[in-house]
Amino acid sequence: MFASAFVLLCSCKEKEPELQYYQSPRTYDVVSFVEPPQDAEVRNVIIMIGDGMGLEQVSCAWVLNHGKLNFDNFPVVGLSRTWCTDALITDSGAGGTAIAAGQKTAYNHVGTAADTTDLYSVLVKARELGKKTGVAVTCHFADATPCDFCCHNEYRYNQEDLIADYVDCGVDYLAGGGTDWFTSVRRTDGRNIIEEMASAGYNVALTEEELLVAELPVIGILSPDNLPVAGERGDLFRNMVSRGLDLLSKGDNGFVMMIEGSCIDDWLHGNRIDLAMEELLDFDRTIGDVLEWAAADGHTLVVVTADHATGSLTLQDGNLEEGLIGVHFASEGHNGIAVPFYAFGPGSRAFGGIRENEDFGKLIDSFVK
Repeated sequence: MFASAFVLLCSCKEKEPELQYYQSPRTYDVVSFVEPPQDAEVRNVIIMIGDGMGLEQVSCAWVLNHGKLNFDNFPVVGLSRTWCTDALITDSGAGGTAIAAGQKTAYNHVGTAADTTDLYSVLVKARELGKKTGVAVTCHFADATPCDFCCHNEYRYNQEDLIADYVDCGVDYLAGGGTDWFTSVRRTDGRNIIEEMASAGYNVALTEEELLVAELPVIGILSPDNLPVAGERGDLFRNMVSRGLDLLSKGDNGFVMMIEGSCIDDWLHGNRIDLAMEELLDFDRTIGDVLEWAAADGHTLVVVTADHATGSLTLQDGNLEEGLIGVHFASEGHNGIAVPFYAFGPGSRAFGGIRENEDFGKLIDSFVK
């Protein structure tokens, strides 16, 4: 038996995995600033989610940018376990809901508990306290994570129902993609949710130019499906986030905003290291913008995490000076490895350590007052 096992192990070692090599076409400098005092009042909370982004993906991005990332500015780092109530390996519905509402739920649920009762995200609590709320994502609005914060359904692929939930979600600033999901291009019920959003009082922006001059409440739906890939959209995502910060910060009681680098996950599912890394690097540049804004504001807690990791990625070769990585994907799905989280600003020292994703959500909620 032992001999057979040894032969099997030797046989496996002889098979070298095929590696994908990638160098990013550009690098960038990271931001620098002075962190605000820990005991300053927390008026605003910004939650940033890199969908599918595990430690392995962040490590690859660090090499591609020649050993520097805006992630490096976070003084507090921890790990979050991502399992859901009925599966060891979560999806973005259950994983995002735990972050949004501070409670684990079942696979494929968005904004609902395992027993299908509604769970209310931190955005709802913020609104009830008189705070402004916002969401900016690179995916279409029918995708799981924005729905985790704005909608309720026991099945994340009931997308017609989920899109209809936005009409009454009450979120002040919404920016993402997916005009097709709001109209008869994808809907079978004859409803035009874009028109319904306008009737509900939203200013509807269908281009970046319109979004940058629209006032609250506003929904920017800036592409037929997901936003264009990172290499083609320029600073669109960063501008969406910047406009959200400008508008939401005009309120008297502070704000809570969720920002997602959604399409990191999509390209990891496709085992496209080039497109996945460009999404992550754009997310990191956006993190830099947010950190600079928060440092200047002095009263903003910024937390960054992932809902799960995707692709069973390993970094097996490369060159730091050249910004070159050689990676191997072991799957096209999610995995159960704990994901990192990062915290910056007043209150950030309460974070750190190893936590369940629902505990991480509860900790975020505790700073919304």
